[in-house]
Order: sequence, then structure tokens, then C-alpha cells
Amino acid sequence: MASGDQMAEIGEPGDMEEVNEAQGLEDRSSLISTMERNGKTQPDSPVKEKKLGMMKQVGERSPLASNSNGSKDRPYSDQGGDSIDPEVTSLTHQLPPTHSPSLSAGSPVASPLKSPDSSTIGDSLLKKGASIRRSLRFVRNKKDKTLKQEPLQSVTEITVEEKREREREREKKKEEVNESYILPEIPLIPPSGLSAGSPVGSPLKSPVGFFQRKEGGEIAEDSPPSQKKHFRTHSDSSTIGNSLMKKGASIRRSLRLVGNKKDKTLKQEPLQSVTEIRVEEKREREEEREREESVEIKESYTLPEIPLTPLSVMQINELIKTEVLEEAHLNLLSLRQEFQREREECMEEASPMELAKKEKDLSILYRAMQEKVKEIVCNSNSLPSCNKELLMHVARVIQEEETREAEPGGVVGLGDWRGAWREAVSKGVEATLKRVNLDRPEQNASWLAIHLGLLGKAIVEDLEKVKGELQGSYPPSFNVFSTYMSCYHGAVSQHLNTLQQQVTDLKDYYALLDWIINCYESEKIMSSPSLRPEMEAEKIGLSLEEGFLDQLKGKYCMRAKEDMRASLDRILELENEDIWIKKQAPETDDEHFLNSDIHMDIWTKVKSNAVNSKRIDVNLEMRVVCSCLEELQQFPKRFETKLTYCCNSVENPSLWADYQITYINTFTALKEHMEGYRESCPTQVDHLSREVDGLVHRLVQGLEDQFKNDVRPYLRRMMTRKWLSTDEDFQQLYSRTEKLTHRCSQMRPPNVQTFLSRLHYYVVKEYVSQLMKNNYSCKNRKHDKAATKMRAQWDKLKDLFKEMTAHDWLHPVGDHLSNIIGETNKRDIKNHLKLFVADYPDISKKHLSAVLYFRGLMRGRERQVILQRLTELKRELGTAGNIGDNRRALFSDMQVTNTDCLADMPFFCLLLPDS
Repeated sequence: MASGDQMAEIGEPGDMEEVNEAQGLEDRSSLISTMERNGKTQPDSPVKEKKLGMMKQVGERSPLASNSNGSKDRPYSDQGGDSIDPEVTSLTHQLPPTHSPSLSAGSPVASPLKSPDSSTIGDSLLKKGASIRRSLRFVRNKKDKTLKQEPLQSVTEITVEEKREREREREKKKEEVNESYILPEIPLIPPSGLSAGSPVGSPLKSPVGFFQRKEGGEIAEDSPPSQKKHFRTHSDSSTIGNSLMKKGASIRRSLRLVGNKKDKTLKQEPLQSVTEIRVEEKREREEEREREESVEIKESYTLPEIPLTPLSVMQINELIKTEVLEEAHLNLLSLRQEFQREREECMEEASPMELAKKEKDLSILYRAMQEKVKEIVCNSNSLPSCNKELLMHVARVIQEEETREAEPGGVVGLGDWRGAWREAVSKGVEATLKRVNLDRPEQNASWLAIHLGLLGKAIVEDLEKVKGELQGSYPPSFNVFSTYMSCYHGAVSQHLNTLQQQVTDLKDYYALLDWIINCYESEKIMSSPSLRPEMEAEKIGLSLEEGFLDQLKGKYCMRAKEDMRASLDRILELENEDIWIKKQAPETDDEHFLNSDIHMDIWTKVKSNAVNSKRIDVNLEMRVVCSCLEELQQFPKRFETKLTYCCNSVENPSLWADYQITYINTFTALKEHMEGYRESCPTQVDHLSREVDGLVHRLVQGLEDQFKNDVRPYLRRMMTRKWLSTDEDFQQLYSRTEKLTHRCSQMRPPNVQTFLSRLHYYVVKEYVSQLMKNNYSCKNRKHDKAATKMRAQWDKLKDLFKEMTAHDWLHPVGDHLSNIIGETNKRDIKNHLKLFVADYPDISKKHLSAVLYFRGLMRGRERQVILQRLTELKRELGTAGNIGDNRRALFSDMQVTNTDCLADMPFFCLLLPDS
């Protein structure tokens, strides 16, 4: 049940905006007609004055004028009734019964007086009824769905209470309004009950206030007789309605009232919070906007009526400027018809000069119209969606002009409006592309990649607007999306042609090719999900010039080759700055091999070019790799020249050896990397492999030559008197050989095995070769000491090379020579020849003679027997086919210095005793 304050708000003037004004008029007319039926009396009769006096007295002493505190003394205060003044009761008993069981708006008023004037009675009742209306408090009885009246207050108290309520209302307005609230229960008035505009029922009619009714709207039969008697106070229905209209505005917005057909009463729907109402309204507006946008303009249309008299040329031109296209076009058509009529009629007053002037004006207006249409279409994608109606007018203008192109007497110079529309679309697309930010190369190294990314984004956004907004602004025959797509293909192609003229770097060539081939037609741009399904119907692509892509790919390959050369030059500069100039020792890798990053830098460069090119085109990958390998073929010789020039000043042989070993490893690894491209570029890989092998061979040879120059002085003093007396020279030979072999352990295979084998062969050959020079002969039985020393030195050399090389066939030569030199009995020397010749079949009589000379056997019969035995063994081995093995040729490379002129003399001439 509503509180008194809440019901007071409802009862204030202005609460009910929905009061039917027509019903109030009906109430007034019904009152007048009723009074006329009851009898026509003069307004100035004494009866009237008496009645007015009695009504005044009743109004003054009515319970409606009593204060609220007086309800305690009334006999029916406990039941909700009011005390009844005796005078009012007597006056009420004098009144005739009512004609209607309930007092409602429009019911006739039965007066006990004879024919009072309706307007006078109404005025007298309205004055006193003002305070009565303010004091009424209507509440709803939920049990029997009737209305009850709260105790009434006096006019003075009502006035004071109204001031307090107004103050409370102002304070409530200052307070913050919550989003959700619970509206107090509002009394709903049944159709047969008291409604807006009906006379107010007095509480004298019933002890409990208002009428108790059944569902049909009739008075209950079991109600006491006092309830059927009532006191009526007539008031104007419009006055009562105005008193309820103001406060009901906010209540009416939140109410959802529905009619119940069964009992013809009003029911209240559940209330919603302000937030829910706003969200729902916003959603409804968005859905309505989407429905409006989704409505496709039909192909056919009805042209509005063309005015008979057109506006002036200046007025039409002004309409065109202000984009009032529909009115401007209709007046333009009217002007055109007027011109055609005048020209056909050939009116005498219409001079040719005037017709020419009008034709010129018409042509100017048409051109202005066409330019305005092109301007609107060109800027349509940048306009908000509210310009849909403007584009619709543009489409209708184009359609109408197309239908009139075939008409005779058309304006010269105009036509092809659809072509002009496409031209405007193309210009708008070009303007969109030009608005995309484009930095200069000197401003940003990634200028082209950034621009292409923004370009793709702008294209997608623009086409999304075309699909979502512009496409629905034209009839279907315009093929809006397809037209925009075609314009974008052409504009983008021209834009790319302009961009490629500014490209100079390899990365920019790649960015351009990748965008054209991989990005443009991908889901990033043209195949974006937001453009489907319209995009799926389009089969066209970029309209590039013939040979544009091939030309661009050729420039990319040439630039890749130039970029490769620049990278190789930079590698040489870095190696010189970081290593050679500073004479810094090379670094070792995880496997303890001397290493340089040159091969990795080169391989990474080629690999990156290959991978990037493959993303664009497989054939382009092959072309780019071949270009890089062609440039790489010249690098080994350039590197060798630069290395020799920069390292001539290196005085440390060990550091120079480290450099050589490092670059042997580096270029060997580079060759292995490039072998991976043999299938795609076999010719280029072969050329590069030969160049790398040549460089590696020269580096190995240089390392070997350095060692030879280093140990040559010590080898020269072998097999001499000094050698026999001291080990200094051999120690130097052994020490340098050992250092080099240890350094070679940091050389990668297979070069390390090849080099150590060559080193082993060289040391053995040079050591044995000293016997062939006939520099010394062991006399006075010094051959035993020489053999012992030779065997000890040979064992050390054999142990040094034993685990390093595959030339194990060189190991026995020292033992064979030691056995021959150390043999005490000359005749037993020939017994050592068989194994010797078997291991080294290339030994000759000259080589054996030199060994015998060092042994001290320079002449004599035993010497000849030994040489003869050698001949026989070689013959036997030759029969067996065990000679001519070039892989084991040792003595054939040794030169013999023959100082013994008697070596080849006949045996009988050599009978001199041994010395």
C-alpha cells in the first residue's frame, strides 16, 4: 500500500498527463443537460441564494474541512470512516437519491434545488473543491480491488503540508538518483470507479470511505444503506485532470500498462531499471540502423514530377553547390524540356541568340551537376554513413541521364555518366592510396615495408566500407564492389610502378616482390574474411604492365649479386681490422680447431638470399643463388691477395702458420656449405670448388714451404762429421717437426692427414737423401757408431709420425739402412738386400753405392758382389711384377752425388785392399 507522501505526489496537480480531455468536455455538457431537465429556474431566485448559502455552510462544516487530528473523536475512526456533521447530515437527507449507483465522469448531477444555473453551481463548487482535491489520498485495497480514502485535512493544514511536501521534493531532486529503483504501488482505478474528471465522492456515503464494488462494477448488495447514499461535489473534469498531469510524467514513462479483457481493468508489467531501458533503446536503434543499411535500393524507381517552370540558372546552380541534387536535377530536366520545346517550336520571339544562351547555360549546369556527382562519389568513402541518401540521389541522377542519352536534341558534350562515375571512383581510390604515409629512404631504412603494410590496411578498410555502406547506396546494376575492386587493381598497379623507381636496396626489392606475390591476394588484404563473399566472385588481379614482374625479378638478382660483392668486401675489411692489423691469434672452436667466421658469414648471406627468394618464387631462388655463387668464385683469389699483402710483415712463423691453418679450415668449410646448391647450380658450384681447392692447396704448400725453409739448415749437416759427434742439428729438426705436427692437430680433416703425410714423406726423404751426397765416409770402424745413432734418431722420427699419417711404408727404411751401415762383415751386407729391395723396389745401384760409401766400402770385390746381388734381386722382383709402384717411390726422387769415379770400374781392376 502506498504511503501518504507517495499518494500525495500522485494527487498533486499535473500528475496525470493521460487524462482524456474529451471526457472532461463530456462531463461539463452532461452537467448542463441534467440541470436543464431538473427545471429551469432563474439564476437570481431566492431559492438559489438559499441553496448557495446552505452549500457554503456545508463546505465550511464538512468533514473535508476538519483537520487530521479530529479523526480521533469520530465514531467511525477505527473502521476508517469519518464523523458526520449533523448539519451536513440534515442537508444530505434533504437531497434526493442519486440516479447512478456510482459517481463517475460524465454522470448527471441531481440537485435538490429547482433549476439552478449549471455554471453558477459549478463555480461555487470549484472554489471549495480545490482544497478538497489536495487533501484526497487514494489508496488501493488489494483484497476487493476498491479504492479507500484516507482521513481528510483542513485547508490550512493542507496548505502547510503542501509547502513541506514541495520542500521535500526539492531535497529529493538534489539527491542522486539510483539506476534501479522500486516504484511504489500505484492505485489502479477500475473503469466504473472514480476516474479523472469524475465528481469526488464524499466520505459521508460510507463509514469506510469509497464504494465497495463487485467485479462487474456494481455496488455490492450486502453493503449498508449508508454506503449507497453519497455527497456529490461537482468539479470541472479538465481542472481535475490538470491537477494530476504534472507528477505522473516520470511515472508514466516507467509504467507498462496492459488491458485485461476479462475484468476491463489495468495491470502493471514488471518495471525495468533505467540502465536496462537505455541499453535496450540503444540496441533497438542499432538494429533499426542495420536494417536500414541492409535494405538494398531497387533497380527501378519513379521519377518525381518535373516542375513546369524551372528555377533560374543561378538558383539551380546554388542547389547543385549545396548538394540538393534531387531538386536541382528535376529543375534541370525542366529547363532542358523548356529548351527543347522552344527549339522545336521555333517561336518568333525566341531569337537564336537566346536559344544559344540557354543552351550554354544548360550545358554549364549539366557540367556542374556532373562535376558535383563526381566530387560526391570521389569523396563518398570518406563521408559518414548518413550520406546514404545523397548517394542514392547520385545513382538516380546517373540512371535518369542514361535513359535520356538516346533522346534526340540532347545537350552536346554530355553523356557516359556511368563512365564518369567509374572515373570518380578511380580518383577516390587513388586519393585513398596517396593518403597512406610514405617516408623517404633517408628518413627510415624500412620505409617501403612500413608503407606497404599501411597500404594493405587502408585497402581493406576502404573495401569494408564499400561492402558495408556504399554498396547498399546504389542499385544492383552499378556493381559497386566489383567496380571498386577493379579500380583498386589498376590504382595499386600504377602505385607499385611508381614505387619500384625509388627502390635501390635488396631488402626493398624483396619487400615489393613479396607484397605483390604473397601479400596482396592473401587473407591479409584482398582475401580478407571481412570481404567475403563478395571477394570470392572476383577473379581479376593486379593489372601490372607486361614484363613488370620479370623486370623486377631481374633487378632483384642483379642487386643480390652486387650486395654479395659488397658483403665480401666488408668481410675482408673486418678480417684485416680485427685480426691481421692487430696480429691477433685466431680463435678455436668447440672442437679445438682453428676457426674464422668468414665461412659462416658468407654461407649465412647466401642462405638468407636463397630462403627469401624461395618465398617469392622457386625459380627466383635458383637465379639468386647462381648470381651469388658467380660473385663468390672471385673471392678466393681476392682473399689470397689481401692476405699476402696484409701479412707480409708477420715475423712470427708460428702466427703465420696459424693463419694458414685457420683459412685452410675456413675455405674447406665454405666449400662444403656450397655443395648443398650443386643440384640447382652445378656449373657455379664446380667453378667455386676449383677455386677453393686451389686456395687450400696453395695455403698447404705455403705451410710446407715454410717448414722446409725452417729445417733446411739442419738437414744439410746430417750424415757429416759434426752429425756423428753431436745431436744438435737433429734436435732442431725434431723440435720444429714436432711443433708443426702439433699445430696441425688444429687443422680439420681431410687436410690434416694430407699435410702430415706430405710432411712425413719430406722428412724421411730429406734425412735419407743426406746419405746420397757422399759428404762423409765412416772410416776406422766408425760405421758402428753411425748405425747406432741413425737407428736411435729414426726411432724418434718413426714414433713422431706413427699415429699421424698413413705412410707407414716409410718406417722400415731407417732400419734397413742401419743394418747395412752397421754390418761388421762386408760379405753379409748382401743378405740384407732382399728385404730392402722388397720394401723399396725403386732403389738403384747408385743409391746403394752411396750407402756403401757412407759405410766406408768405397771399392773392392765385396762391393761389386753386393751391387751385383742388387741387380739380381731387382730382376727377380721385376719378373714377379713387384716393381713400378709409384705410391711407394722413395729413392727415385733422390739425387745421388757420385764422387766415387772407381765405382763402375771392372772387378779385376779393383784389387786394392779396403781402406
